[in-house]
Amino acid sequence: MPTTPVLPKLVGQRVKRREDPRLIQGRGTYVDDIALVGMLHLAFKRSDLAHARIRSIDTSAAEALDGVEAVFTGAQIAEFLAPMPIATPFPSPEHRAVAADTVRYSGEPVAVVVARDRYVARDAADAIVVSYDPLPAVVDLEQAMTGKPAVIHPDFPDNLAIALVPSGTGVSASGSVDDSAIDAAFANAEIVVSQRMMNQRLAPSAMEPRGVVAHYEPGKGTMTIWSSTQNPHILRTFIAALTGLGQDQVRAIAPEVGGGFGAKINIYGEEYVTAAISKRLGIPLKWIEDRSEAFVATIHGRDILGYVDVAARRDGTVLGLKLRLIADIGAYNMLLTAAIPTLTMMMANATYNIPAVRVTLTEVFTNKTPTDAYRGAGRPEATYFVERAMDMLARELNMDPAELRRKNFIKPSQFPFATQTGAIYDSGDYEKALDLALKNAQWDRLKAERDAARSEGRLVGLGLAMYVEVCGIGPSASLPTGGWEHSQVTIERDGRISATTGASPHGQGNETTFAQMLADQFGVPFEHVTILHGDTGVVKQGIGTFGSRSQAVGGTALLMAGAKVKSKMAKFAAALFEAHEDDLVFENGTISVKGSPASAKPFASVAAYAYVPVPLPEGLEPGLSDEAFFEPTNNTYPFGCHISMLEIDRDTGEPTLLKLVAIDDAGNLINPLIVEGQIHGGLAQGIGQAMIEEVVYGNDGQLLTGSFMDYALPRAIDFPRFELGASVTPTPVNPLGAKGVGEAGTLGSTPCIVNAAVDALSGFGVKHIDMMLRPEKLWRILQGGRS
Repeated sequence: MPTTPVLPKLVGQRVKRREDPRLIQGRGTYVDDIALVGMLHLAFKRSDLAHARIRSIDTSAAEALDGVEAVFTGAQIAEFLAPMPIATPFPSPEHRAVAADTVRYSGEPVAVVVARDRYVARDAADAIVVSYDPLPAVVDLEQAMTGKPAVIHPDFPDNLAIALVPSGTGVSASGSVDDSAIDAAFANAEIVVSQRMMNQRLAPSAMEPRGVVAHYEPGKGTMTIWSSTQNPHILRTFIAALTGLGQDQVRAIAPEVGGGFGAKINIYGEEYVTAAISKRLGIPLKWIEDRSEAFVATIHGRDILGYVDVAARRDGTVLGLKLRLIADIGAYNMLLTAAIPTLTMMMANATYNIPAVRVTLTEVFTNKTPTDAYRGAGRPEATYFVERAMDMLARELNMDPAELRRKNFIKPSQFPFATQTGAIYDSGDYEKALDLALKNAQWDRLKAERDAARSEGRLVGLGLAMYVEVCGIGPSASLPTGGWEHSQVTIERDGRISATTGASPHGQGNETTFAQMLADQFGVPFEHVTILHGDTGVVKQGIGTFGSRSQAVGGTALLMAGAKVKSKMAKFAAALFEAHEDDLVFENGTISVKGSPASAKPFASVAAYAYVPVPLPEGLEPGLSDEAFFEPTNNTYPFGCHISMLEIDRDTGEPTLLKLVAIDDAGNLINPLIVEGQIHGGLAQGIGQAMIEEVVYGNDGQLLTGSFMDYALPRAIDFPRFELGASVTPTPVNPLGAKGVGEAGTLGSTPCIVNAAVDALSGFGVKHIDMMLRPEKLWRILQGGRS
């Protein structure tokens, strides 16, 4: 008798991503690959002013072009498309997908063209003539708070979207404030460190810009919409609402998505307009964003100003933290815009047991592209503000920055830990991550190398930063669209397994990690498992992929659905074996009775019996398919420590990152190879923010960094070889013990690198440098120091 091959256990193994071959061979299908019979194309006419009233729009030249089918102004679209909704409970001004009377940022749509191809559509959009009455552009966020030089939305005096919301010690659930604890912390302090810090504006810059195809079929009364989105089920919900259709009449599909980074969570005006016009004309329509549009039309990230004060004793014990946040959210609230800075408030405790914390938040409208989620979404800002302040405190105390942090850590015995700002940290061992980072980096040796370099006249610095972030975003109380996730697992007649997930991966590797889980759960070959996602016509329900939730929440739903199906399959197998279902073993593509390997039957034969059950076991229905929803009781809180070494050229101010060591604790790891890939990506974007990237506006509200000629992205040559490691502290929030890791790299890297730059320039009396570390900025510091 031939022996049954032994299948390896896959969970925890470095399995290559099964998605990659089709992507790197150009065999994936993206939105722009969708081609439908009779499909027309859209182009948007966008405002070239940041703030103005629309006096008139002349579309006659556009309408006269051969191949143009229709032209709609914002006023005409307003007749059949309601204002765009948001998903937060905060007050919000009316926001039309296409401006009808006033434009509030450069790049805001004012008209849309429907034409036979995108080239004719673009020419026609360029032919539209718009007459404006210019208004003053509001650009500076602190000046904007005074209502100067203009009020952008009449119902929001002084441009205050959200005005001075407090959180922390002494702030009750009703909002009443008791200042005694925070005042006492600062009154008793032996040292206070204060600093104004800017977390600059960034452009997400996914490799694939946004795109949408909408196809309304009048005969069926149904809409199919393809979009480069991170959450097709949420897209379906909002498209149905604004087009007057039931959710059962709308099918949303996310094909391959070439990067999202949070920017594709949002439901954009172009999606609403494409769907609404498709319904109005009864034909399929396509709009594809070009890169120039992406810089003004896709949301931006970050842009939060922080005033930080830390009170401490001379021995390094931190007594209190005050953080005053001012967020420049741009011209409008998008889907989650107003909620993102509240995550900065929430994570202000960082990894430290600080007795008194007070955070206030003000959100301000300006004449810029709206902001929303960008990789990390509020958490990198909190980490940056606190970790820069801790480093400044260490420098003032002449204390090793690692030891200052160690002294103030939340201890493992204190978890679950209720922070002053409302989070409940699930689990943690911050000292373990710190010690591993110091060991891997050879911290004492690095300090010696730095000092030796300085003796040669080189400007070399070291940086260290801790982080903790909120991930596994889940409880429905914290998410407006629900915080659960859904999965369905089906064993086909031939024993193959197909599973659906409401998570919508776009680089996370869930087709691989989820298949690893099911292969182990059922004891079948990895190749026999298929994961389906991104199509509301196939996946019954879902929330989507954001906030590092796909594994912790979506993976748990998958595990639960698999357990239900396995239990039913065991009942069928028990009938065949005339054994108890608890005595069955699923392994190596077979099912057998425990202790009797010779009894093994092929997995596929048991699956076939479940679909032709003659006789049908009592109490069972035919088939092997079940579903599960998983609602976590809490978020998860992964953490880590990053260490960097950086050198600044004395003659040019050019910074060079020499070393980066990252220790990340994401709980249990399903696939360490994919985890490392996620960390690499996060590090690249965090390093980009620290050293290379910055969205810049002129005083007239014009975007000065509107192409990759002016907005730089990091390249491979900008990085050292990343030295990664992991500590493992499982979460009790889900049975996988997994916390999430998609955004970790962006948190620790930015403060760690700026800390290194400040260390390198400490001989010049430098205490803080705002990001990005522009060579010109550093050169001027050096010139000032020389003079």
